[in-house]
Amino acid sequence: MEAWLVRHTPRTFAALDPPAERSAIAMAEQAIGQSFPEPLVESLLRHNGMGHFDLLPPFWSLLDVEGITRAWQIRMKIYGDEVAEVEEGDPNGEYGPWWHGQWIPFAFDGGGDYLIVDQRSSRHQGRIGHADHETGCSFRRHPMWASLPALLDATASALETGEAVDGYLPVAVDEDELDWEF
Repeated sequence: MEAWLVRHTPRTFAALDPPAERSAIAMAEQAIGQSFPEPLVESLLRHNGMGHFDLLPPFWSLLDVEGITRAWQIRMKIYGDEVAEVEEGDPNGEYGPWWHGQWIPFAFDGGGDYLIVDQRSSRHQGRIGHADHETGCSFRRHPMWASLPALLDATASALETGEAVDGYLPVAVDEDELDWEF
């Protein structure tokens, strides 16, 4: 992914932050009361988030460690007392509650929505969900949303081949910034 970004969208590449410190990740895990999944840790140790540039299809930017913690804490504060009383529903279903304490946000769209890694114990543990600030969380069936490694691999493949993935086509805007057409 990085090689493609350097060649085709250097401004998006430059937006990627340097690696996170392991100590910062450990503090974030302590703050939210759970460990980050290993693929997220590996990603943060490579790039600790980025500015508001589209990287993941169709319009997602990576959160840094502080952003992950802040997003999780804000959602927990908004969700408040409902957390203990909520009927969780089917953790394997296509839709989840508005928020869940075992979701870890890792990407944002700038409009209050997040991509999350679902850490609930279920056969779909590790899948990616879209936590919409109005309608709640949904989980798509396309294989790219099965896990963070699957999402990153699908993104890299789309960049390298120029082919659409789940209906999203990578394009270079002004020859220096990544965007996704759908």
